[in-house]
Amino acid sequence: MKLSQSFVKTLRDAPKDETAKSAKYLVRAGYVHKELAGVYDFLPLGLKTLRNIENIIREELNRAGCNELQMTALQNPDSWQKTERWNSDRMDIWFKTELSAGGELGLGPTHEEPGTAMMKDYIKSYKDLPANFYQFQTKFRNELRAKSGIMRTREFLMKDLYSFNTNKEEHDKFYHLIEEVYKKIYSRVGLSDCTYQTFASGGAFSKYSHEFQTVLPVGEDTIYYNADKSIVLNEEVLNDEVLADLGVKREELESTKAAEVGNIFSLGYKFSKPLDLSYTDQDGKKQLVYMGSYGIGVSRVMGVIAEKFADDKGLVWPEEIAPYRYYLVAIGENAEKKAEELEKQYSELILLDNRNMRPGEKFADSELMGIPYRLVISDKTLEKNSAELTARKTGEQKLLTLDELVAILSKV
Repeated sequence: MKLSQSFVKTLRDAPKDETAKSAKYLVRAGYVHKELAGVYDFLPLGLKTLRNIENIIREELNRAGCNELQMTALQNPDSWQKTERWNSDRMDIWFKTELSAGGELGLGPTHEEPGTAMMKDYIKSYKDLPANFYQFQTKFRNELRAKSGIMRTREFLMKDLYSFNTNKEEHDKFYHLIEEVYKKIYSRVGLSDCTYQTFASGGAFSKYSHEFQTVLPVGEDTIYYNADKSIVLNEEVLNDEVLADLGVKREELESTKAAEVGNIFSLGYKFSKPLDLSYTDQDGKKQLVYMGSYGIGVSRVMGVIAEKFADDKGLVWPEEIAPYRYYLVAIGENAEKKAEELEKQYSELILLDNRNMRPGEKFADSELMGIPYRLVISDKTLEKNSAELTARKTGEQKLLTLDELVAILSKV
C-alpha cells in the first residue's frame, strides 16, 4: 500500500470527545472514524487490523474442527418470545424496527435463539451430534453508555460459536477444547502474558462460566487472583461459597482492573428446551440437546490491544495483527525507486510512505500508526547496499543489507 493513494490523513491533535488513549490514537492514526457515540467506521488500516485478528480466530477454530457460517442480523421475534428475551424489560439492549407492512424485527445482540431454531432443521438423531457452528457477525446492543472507543460500542464485530451435544459429558470435552483454542488465540494476538481465564457467574444454567480477562487499568471489571494466578475470579462471584469451592482464602487474593476479551458458557438446556431442539437417541427416545456458547468481541479485542500496548508516541501493534509489518520511508531519488520496487513485490507487508513530506513527519506518523518496523532507505544507505531497520516496540536499530532484507521479507 502507498500512503499517497490513501484518502486517510493523520491528525496531530486528539479528538476532544474521546477519553480513552486507544480511541484517541486510533482516530488520530486513521484507523477508525467516529460516526456517533458507540458507532465507528473502520478505515483501511483499521479494517486490515480487524481482519487480521478475525483470521487468527478463524484459523484456530477451523483447526479445532469448527464450522463457519453467516447468519442474519435481522431477528424474527418468534424464537426470542419463546425464551422470553424479546421483551425489553427482560433484555434492555434491543434495537428494534417496525416493518412497513406491520410487525417488528430486531437487530441481533447475540444469536442463541436463531441459532437454536435453525438447528432444528439439521438435528434429528443422535447421529447428527455433536455439531457446532460459528460466525463473525455485526452485533447491535443499545448500551446505556458507550465508552472507551471501540472497547464498548453499540455496534461491533463479534465471533460467536455455538455447540450442540447429546449430553453434558460430551459438551464438557468440547468446552475444554475451546478453552485451549482461546488460549492459542490470545497468545497469537499478543495478549497471553496479561490475559487470564477467569471464573464468572454461570447465570441460571450453570454454576460458573469462564471469561478471559486482560489486565488493563481502564478495564470495567475487577478480577481477583492468587499468587501464581492459577485461580482468577471476577468480583461478581467473590463470596464465601465460591472461595471454599475453589479452595482459596480471601486474604490470599489480590485485585486489579481488567477488560473482558472473551467468554464461554455452558448453556445446558436453557435454549433447547423452550425452542424444542431435541434428538432421538439410540433407544428411540426423545432427548434435549445440550448446548454451549463461546464469544469473542473482535473489535473489542482490537481496542484492548491498542490500549494495552500504546505508548506516548502512538500505537504499538503486535506483529501478527498489525496492518503492515514494515513502514517504508525513502530519502533520495534512487532510494525512492528502490522503495517502489520493494512495495510492489511485497505489497501485503509494506506500507510505503511516498507522500511529499519531510522525513521527520513520516517518522512521527510511523510511530503514531504503530507499524512494528520502520525501514529507511536513502541514497546514503544504498551506497552500502543496505537499509536501516528500527523496531517500533523497543527502538532497536540495525543496518541490513538489501539481500538480508529481501530474505526476511520473503520468509514472512
